[in-house]
Amino acid sequence: MPASKPLLPEGARRTAAWCGVVLLVVGVAAVGIWLVVALKTAVTPVLLALLGTALLGPVHRWLIARRLNRSLAAGLTCAALVAVVGGAGYIVVTALVDSGDQIVRSLKDAGQWVIDHLDIGGNTDVDSLADNAKNLVDRFGASAAGGLLSGISLVGTLVATSVLALLLTFFFLRDSDRAVHLAHAVAPRGTGDLVEAMGRRAFEAVEGFMRGTTFIALIDAVCITVGLLILDVPGAVGLGALVFVGAYIPYLGAFISGAVAVLVALADRGFVIALWALGVVLAVQVLEGHVLQPVIQSRTVQMHPAMIMVALTAGASVAGLLGMLLAVPLCAAAFGVLGELRRHSSPPEGPSGSHPSPAGGSPSPSGGNPSPSGGEPSPSGV
Repeated sequence: MPASKPLLPEGARRTAAWCGVVLLVVGVAAVGIWLVVALKTAVTPVLLALLGTALLGPVHRWLIARRLNRSLAAGLTCAALVAVVGGAGYIVVTALVDSGDQIVRSLKDAGQWVIDHLDIGGNTDVDSLADNAKNLVDRFGASAAGGLLSGISLVGTLVATSVLALLLTFFFLRDSDRAVHLAHAVAPRGTGDLVEAMGRRAFEAVEGFMRGTTFIALIDAVCITVGLLILDVPGAVGLGALVFVGAYIPYLGAFISGAVAVLVALADRGFVIALWALGVVLAVQVLEGHVLQPVIQSRTVQMHPAMIMVALTAGASVAGLLGMLLAVPLCAAAFGVLGELRRHSSPPEGPSGSHPSPAGGSPSPSGGNPSPSGGEPSPSGV
């Protein structure tokens, strides 16, 4: 009896199968995002704690190497985090408060200069634009808050989130050696090595991003602050603090902080000094793009600028400023996981009869399993 002819050709069946896979993945991702947004009060401290753990992991491992107890090492690391973040936050806030009015006034003067010299908007002036913007912000804030949070409750929420994130960071650092056992315990049978490898790769990507971004932000802020001080631009320290904070939002943060610095220089020091300030900002950005990022972040997951902009837009639409801060490290972790999955699913390369390791590396001479990420095992075990 002849075999029945399939209803659809091979190409159509493959296309339908891929469409089903894409719809399934998108549906699972949408449900996951919805759950994160619905449980953001609990998810936000966890994500912040993971970022803090990625940033402080080397310090904790260094203390462990000095034969300190894991709990004591985690406590000292968290204490150092509080001291550094508290001190940096105090410096940034003080600088912005001391020079904030001056920066805002300079921005208004620069906006008025642009309107006057470019003849924009006829009778439009900066004061009316500022008033309209303030009214818009007030309306948006009232509708967004919905009367649920007053100023005191908002501060209380921020303090509670910070304290919970700090406590979670302590536990993540102290119990990081148990992460491998947890991955093997919760993974389906036979996939423990793959889950461990994906976890390592994702954490390495976030760790590299946090360390690299912090170091680059510090260098950018120092260089731009020194340049603005040499040019005698008012509020140089506050503008440097703004550059440091904005560096955690790739591209967009650097553009906004650099534009603010140039506009302040234009309003208070004139067109020539503004050009010099623009040169300083551009020189620092060239140094960052061609020297600092390739050297400091060479081991992190590299993403195309267009992908970063899409991630920032999606993060802002989901969780506002916090979403913009978390979007890039989360995408870096996701790309690390996808890279590990692709490496595991690719056919092994090597001589016939050889048995590659579960992570695609060379077999261990001692018979043990090599690092799932292809390099040395992470001391933190995450």
